Amino acid sequence: MPDAVEKAWSDVVAAARRTVADGLVVGTSGNVSARVGDVVVVTPTGVPYDRLRPQDAVAVDLEGRQVAGELAPTSELPLHLAVYRATDARAIVHTHAPHATAVSTLVDVVPPVHYVTASLGGPVRVAPYALYGTPALAEAALAALRDRTACLMANHGTLAYGTSLDQAYERTAQLEWLCRVWLLSSAAGAPRLLPPADLAAAAASLSTYGQP
Repeated sequence: MPDAVEKAWSDVVAAARRTVADGLVVGTSGNVSARVGDVVVVTPTGVPYDRLRPQDAVAVDLEGRQVAGELAPTSELPLHLAVYRATDARAIVHTHAPHATAVSTLVDVVPPVHYVTASLGGPVRVAPYALYGTPALAEAALAALRDRTACLMANHGTLAYGTSLDQAYERTAQLEWLCRVWLLSSAAGAPRLLPPADLAAAAASLSTYGQP
């Protein structure tokens, strides 16, 4: 394997194991991928992440043809490939995070209860339910991702992408946290929501947040 693909596989496995450690998935649910040129390195289907070894690397081209590995790629491969073709994504994290999945059964858009909403491109949409692994799910998710970097999939889970696995994972974690905050606040009463102007101001401020 080229060094870049080998490194991507190591990073993908590490991120997948982190989803389990952080309680974002159970068992072999969820999946992670990273793009290296025209190759997508992706977790395999139905294999516990702690069992994956360097020689188990799985990679496909942008048409889904397997170019490395003997294990079958994730059943959500059509979803990953659709996002890579339509966006500037270099990494994707899909989870069944419990709070976010719960919210996906309740609303069509995650209510903007916190300015972190702006870091995801705006109020996060919920894609209509479609069977996992199908073109219908990929199409629904792409529509929900328009001008966003994350979405929920109804009665299913989360999808977030970024220019790196670290960024995709951070967006996943922020989305789960945002959903948890909304669930907690709505259980206690009627949450105060941020208007579009405040979200726009937060987006402008967040664009220069952190170290250069």
